[in-house]
Amino acid sequence: MSENIVILLTGTGAAAVAVVRIEGPLTAEFLRAHFSKNARSGHCVHGELRDGEAVIDDVVVVLAADGGSGDINLHGSPWTAARAIELARQYGFRLLDGADGPSPHGADGETLLEREVAAWLPMARSELALRMLAAQTSKWNALRENPPAPDRLKEMAADGALWRLLHPPRVAIAGRPNVGKSTLANQLFGQERSITADLPGTTRDWVGEFTTVNGLPIMLVDTPGIRETEDRIESQAIDAAQKEIAEVDLVLLVVDATQPVETNSSEDSAMIRVRNKCDLLGRVPEASAGGLWVSAKTGEGLDALRRAIVDWFGCADVEVGKARWWTERQRSMLARGAMP
Repeated sequence: MSENIVILLTGTGAAAVAVVRIEGPLTAEFLRAHFSKNARSGHCVHGELRDGEAVIDDVVVVLAADGGSGDINLHGSPWTAARAIELARQYGFRLLDGADGPSPHGADGETLLEREVAAWLPMARSELALRMLAAQTSKWNALRENPPAPDRLKEMAADGALWRLLHPPRVAIAGRPNVGKSTLANQLFGQERSITADLPGTTRDWVGEFTTVNGLPIMLVDTPGIRETEDRIESQAIDAAQKEIAEVDLVLLVVDATQPVETNSSEDSAMIRVRNKCDLLGRVPEASAGGLWVSAKTGEGLDALRRAIVDWFGCADVEVGKARWWTERQRSMLARGAMP
């Protein structure tokens, strides 16, 4: 029997509403117990979501054609979404964490998968993401003609390349002052976005913007140099940068290749050490445990760095023409050995 799950989908735009999706054998029973109207497959039904005599919110419910899942479109505050989820949990549904994205309802398409493609197309920030997403309907339809074994479907749940392409990671460039962070950032941005100079402390605030690295969209954050300073404004910028660094998915730790290798107890697994200014050494050493050797000034070694970034997020050498998941609904079904 299918699992009973509840997912919170966060809408987009100023007038967005929260959508609580429920899936599993308890779907119809739950709606009969807590929805004031009779939910009809394939129709938008307006009514009230209730907890006993208490009205949680004025909602629109859309029940899937097979009756096995339904979307509850809420119009109130985040508190109403939290209460609706808790109501479903008490009824026997399990919350799937991290399931956010645009709702497919209202998008063009005959099937839910086609509507999910249409809903997510505006979220594609690179040509690779766009091409891969656009191919999904035909690739999944082809698989349905000769369905893989459940074990193979479960293996496919581990391939999150398309999800990552549609959920750009945050990558911070960090390091001590005057190691070339802003010059490196400008190389990766593909334009001059950060002011560069030979004076330490030139970057007074973090600069963040989307860019594309070998087809992978990322939010690249250039931060001020981390150092002890009595400059109040620079100190505030460094504090803000440290908070920003703590929340990113990957840190590019830039060090001066002409200086002795420093050990840093704060380094962790979500970090790539970048040894910059290798042009001053007259050569680009081979990659080693000491990090990647680059020259942000001349561009040497940057191809290897770009490759390391996309490889970190599992998006190197990805095939466009392959069926993949990009929503939590799809991933959870694959994990159970079912076709989305």
